[in-house]
Amino acid sequence: MTEESKKRLTKIARQKMALRSSLWPTLDDKFLWMRERSDGWLSVPRAMPLLMQLMDNLSKGKPVSSAYFDLWCRTYDDSFIVGNKAREMAYFSGFTGERAERTWASRIRILADLGFIDVAEGPNGPISYLLIYNPYKVVKAHYKAGRINEAGFNALRQRMIEIGAQDMDKEDSTPEPSKGSNRKSVQSRRNNLAGAKKPAEQNK
Repeated sequence: MTEESKKRLTKIARQKMALRSSLWPTLDDKFLWMRERSDGWLSVPRAMPLLMQLMDNLSKGKPVSSAYFDLWCRTYDDSFIVGNKAREMAYFSGFTGERAERTWASRIRILADLGFIDVAEGPNGPISYLLIYNPYKVVKAHYKAGRINEAGFNALRQRMIEIGAQDMDKEDSTPEPSKGSNRKSVQSRRNNLAGAKKPAEQNK
C-alpha cells in the first residue's frame, strides 16, 4: 500500500470515528469488539460477502458459503486446515442431524469441484487436509469460462476498486491441485469425498 493510500485510509477512519461519536456520544467502546485488544481473529477480504454469494450461485442450489467461511476461520492466515473435527466443522457450517457430516462433506466436494479449495486424504479420511485458493482468482476463472454473469463480476470489480484489492490484475493460470506421489488423482479424491461417511455408518 502506498503512503498516499495509507493517508487516505487514515483520513477516512478519522471521519468515520467522528461520525460514530456524533451518533453515539455516550458510547463506551469496551462493549465493542476491537481487534487491537482482542485475540482470536484473522484476515478476511472485505469483499468476502460478495465472494460467498458468487460461490453459492455457482453451486446450483446447494449453498457452500457457510462451509467455506468456517474453513477460512480455521486458518492462521496460511490457507491450510487440518480436517480433524468433521462433526464440529459440519455443525459450525450450519448442518445438524444424522446427515450433518455427510451434507458437509458434499459441500466440501462442491467447493473442490469449483476450484475454491483442494483436499487431501490422511488419517482422518478423505477430508484430512484442506487448502484454500485465492477466491478472487477462482471467481475470475469462472467468469472467463462464462459461469458468472456480468452483473456479479462487475459488482466484485467495483468493490475491489473501493477497497484497493488487486488480486485479479495479474494474469496467471488457475491453480491446479497438487499431484505429488503421496496424493491420489483429483478424480480419485473427489470419488472418495462423494463416498465419505460418518464413522458410525462405516462400521455398519
